[in-house]
Amino acid sequence: MPDTDRRRGCLFALSQPPLMLFLAVIATLLLVTALHDLLVL
Repeated sequence: MPDTDRRRGCLFALSQPPLMLFLAVIATLLLVTALHDLLVL
């Protein structure tokens, strides 16, 4: 049934390891740049 594949939706997509790795890298870069802006004058 094609409906069951379609209903997995966003949570299934977010649980994929490559996407989680990509989001973790982006979050780390944002954190590093934010800390750099706060701490370096």
